[in-house]
Amino acid sequence: LLLRWRRQRGLWKKVKEAQQRQERSLVRMEMATRSFREQHPSVNMVSILSLPLPELSKRIQDGSLPPEHVFYAYVGKALQIATETNCITEYLQESEIQLRKAKPEKLGLLYGVPVSIKDSIDCQGHDSTLGFIKHLNKPAAEDSVVVQVLKRQGAIPFVKTNVPQSLVSYDCRNMIFGQTLNPLLYTRTPGGSSGGEGALIGGGGSILGIGTDVGGSLRFPAAFCGICALKPTGNRLSKKGVIAGVVGQKAVAAAVGPMAKDVDSLALCMQALLCEDMFSLDSTVPPLPFNEEVYSGTQPLRIGYYETDFFTMPSPAMRRAVREVKQMLEDAGHTLVPFELMNVDYAVFNFCLRGMFSDGGVSFIRNFKGELERSGVGMLFWLLKTPNWLKTVLSWTVKPFHSVVVPFVVTVFFFSTVDEVWSLHHEIEEFCHQFITQWKKLNLDVMLCPMLGPALGIGYPGKLSVAVSYTMLYNALDFPTGVVPVTLVTDEDEEELKGYQGYFRDWWDRTLAKAFRGSVGLPVAVQCVALPWQEELCLRLMKEVETL
Repeated sequence: LLLRWRRQRGLWKKVKEAQQRQERSLVRMEMATRSFREQHPSVNMVSILSLPLPELSKRIQDGSLPPEHVFYAYVGKALQIATETNCITEYLQESEIQLRKAKPEKLGLLYGVPVSIKDSIDCQGHDSTLGFIKHLNKPAAEDSVVVQVLKRQGAIPFVKTNVPQSLVSYDCRNMIFGQTLNPLLYTRTPGGSSGGEGALIGGGGSILGIGTDVGGSLRFPAAFCGICALKPTGNRLSKKGVIAGVVGQKAVAAAVGPMAKDVDSLALCMQALLCEDMFSLDSTVPPLPFNEEVYSGTQPLRIGYYETDFFTMPSPAMRRAVREVKQMLEDAGHTLVPFELMNVDYAVFNFCLRGMFSDGGVSFIRNFKGELERSGVGMLFWLLKTPNWLKTVLSWTVKPFHSVVVPFVVTVFFFSTVDEVWSLHHEIEEFCHQFITQWKKLNLDVMLCPMLGPALGIGYPGKLSVAVSYTMLYNALDFPTGVVPVTLVTDEDEEELKGYQGYFRDWWDRTLAKAFRGSVGLPVAVQCVALPWQEELCLRLMKEVETL
């Protein structure tokens, strides 16, 4: 007991030191902003913050807007949003040195643009904690490839942002830095695991951010905070130097992607990243430059759509969002074709969750060894730790009451043999081929589908892990998927929610209904999907939706 007490005291000391570093970061941001304002009192920060990324970049490039003005405008705004939402974990002070460097002869596409970076993406000299105390005071030896390419394109990474512990959550809380709040309503989660990015960009404190996605981790924060995000095909952008929550699993494809206020900003970021530097620094990334011709196309699209996955019942606002966008797209001359989604429950349990935890959750549980707390994954952690005989008893006990719990326990949390893992991978491949066959039979270009929303109350994502069905499906398929906000929750949506029962009418459905309530005025998004390696076509649909 004494040894345990001493060890825990040492861990609390590390946490306190990290929190003090976070506080010092905010003080440095405040001092830097104040010093700049004193020296340049006439600079109109508000007008700078109102510029969309393509316009901002153009003005920096032509010299009409100094990079220093842009940088300190965003440092000041980021400080404000961090104070309100607790989204920033660290200020990258070396960004000021990068800012003062001489202007290069050839300017990169993102020259002078401040960029925020998710905690789990390595920046030289800084921790990538994933919310774990064990990762404190272990600074990265070098920048991740994506950060290196951003810098070569002239971008200035200036802050790192908060994540949930382990990244396997769509809330945003950990023992070290605490809970991040949604800038639109502080009682709501900003989503996760790129939740700090969502809150910072949604609040206007960053014009461009880089996050990751293995089950919706870019898309949840974007949808919940009213911004845009793109989850590319898993290997379109380099993941070298990006730390995963569950290392080694290949069943569910993770991806690195951009987050921003609008679709053109995402497209500019992808154009900047998909360059020779990316392909030479990481030769596992296919050398596919951004296809501007596809993104700028004007020909009518043939678009598949569905309103529900028949597993997680959509909220009234989610269903209305798809219907309204579908009608707008038809009115604009596009062809909309119903797409019948089948066996989503099987895909979620057998491909996604079982694929993530084929080792019985051993590697996931190992991450928590020696930690003081398990933030946001209590139920998941408990089930993974439960002996197999007790899981069997539990599955039979709850069978009459919770129709979703049984497959959740049985298919996910038992060890898989090597043979079973290989069979699972083969089954996922077959499922993907069948999905593409159905897609091509309908002669589709792209797909329109629901995105979970509005933002849930803080703490609810930990109770509602199965609600990732709308997003995680496209990680298993490894299709590029983007999120665009399209509407706000209305009083009528709220009234209709009173009749929400879900498809299983169990505890999870009742909990989800509670999580949706009281959301009038919050944003609701849709997902736009394309076939693998067709990010430009995905962005094309996103732009069309955004414009309409």
